[in-house]
Amino acid sequence: MSTYDSLSRIQSDIDSGAIDCVGLVNYYLSNIHKYKHLNALTAVYERDALAKAKKVQAKIDNGTAGRLAGMVFTIKDVYCHTGHALQCGSKILEGFESQFTATCVQRLLDEDAILIGRNNCDEFAMGSSNENSIFGPAINAAGENKVPGGSSGGSAVAVQSNMCLVSIGSDTGGSVRQPAAYCGIIGLKPNYGRISRHGLSAYASSFDSVGILARSVEDTAITLEIMAGPDEYDTTVSQTKVPVYSNHVSWEGKAKVVCFDNILKHEGLHEEVRSATEQTYKSLQEQGHSLDHLGFEYLDYVLPTYYILTTAEASTNLSRYDGVRFGYRSENAHDLESMYKKTRSEGFGIEVKKRILLGTYVLSEGFYDAYFTKAQKVRRLIKEETHSIFENHDFIILPTAPTTAFELNSHNRDPLEMYLEDIFTVQASLAGLPAISLPNGTDKNGMPIGIQVIANTFEEEKLLSFSKYLVDQVLAK
Repeated sequence: MSTYDSLSRIQSDIDSGAIDCVGLVNYYLSNIHKYKHLNALTAVYERDALAKAKKVQAKIDNGTAGRLAGMVFTIKDVYCHTGHALQCGSKILEGFESQFTATCVQRLLDEDAILIGRNNCDEFAMGSSNENSIFGPAINAAGENKVPGGSSGGSAVAVQSNMCLVSIGSDTGGSVRQPAAYCGIIGLKPNYGRISRHGLSAYASSFDSVGILARSVEDTAITLEIMAGPDEYDTTVSQTKVPVYSNHVSWEGKAKVVCFDNILKHEGLHEEVRSATEQTYKSLQEQGHSLDHLGFEYLDYVLPTYYILTTAEASTNLSRYDGVRFGYRSENAHDLESMYKKTRSEGFGIEVKKRILLGTYVLSEGFYDAYFTKAQKVRRLIKEETHSIFENHDFIILPTAPTTAFELNSHNRDPLEMYLEDIFTVQASLAGLPAISLPNGTDKNGMPIGIQVIANTFEEEKLLSFSKYLVDQVLAK
């Protein structure tokens, strides 16, 4: 069977009778079995997917199918789905079963998309390599001793290896874009608030965004279009009208693009990533687009600001996991206090405990103003500086990550080395802006390189159309 890179190709084959939905699901199930060693999925919904496929095929046959009929997708293990386990890659949620379905997932199901499984991820979406999971690390299909990136690493591998067409990840500081870059696929973080977070397990509530991993810009566009929009269960979601993204994926005219010289000169940026990025800049100029070289003066502050704020929010959000109402409870407790302490000590992994401790510290009396309040002020400066760039420009283009995928267990001894993998993605997260990672060739070892495009507030439509142009006419193949 052919490898499917787009929903339109699948629907064309279904219409022609070349395949039906049941055969399509079996195709993806065979790939899931074939690549089981990549550890991309923590649960496979084989029975549910085949049952849904039969229903969708019947609706196709009688002309009542939804717009996503034929789309087989997976969800990161941070999304609720009624009657199915939710663990967030953590021991602390052992035995927990979702009582409702996340809004973004339900909207895809309502349009006849078929959910086939749940993806491995860093515990509570905290990580840049997918090595912080109770289920063990996911592995990059492009190099089987390599990480897939994180925290949506399992989602990226599932799309990369044709275990599904699309996967729904989450992006707090780069957790969709960075693994997309490492795995050579497309990863979109929409504007903060564009998609409801109802049913998404919270890490850092003022940063968390529902994200999309796919193999084509068109599939990214239609998936965003269907998931986005107001939701009565989420008061933080935008009331802004959702454009028909799927009708506007062609770019016309010349773009005004910004690149940051201090990023190109950053000591952590690998030479092959720099070269691929510079080649993209050159190609854009050759095709008549303008390129302005600027310096982003807050580059050295983005990571400290991001980690102070997100750990503080994580400390608050994860306080609900205490062994009282749901999930894991320590058997070694002898009173209420010891139950809290032992449950959380035994249930959370090292990285999560580290971030909870850091967050509790920066929120504590005597340090709140010195760290948390100051970080909020710096975040405002970063946001204002970034927004000022878009007064005279269309896009910011920069590498998605400073390196290609690194070897498993190679960054575990140095937390700073791991955190630096997010240095180019957190700017869009701090500013709440839409950003996308696109494949930009490979390094000498065949590992994918990603390039990131950032657009102005709620300009996903413009971002997607330019991304389609970049993929088709500019980026390295």
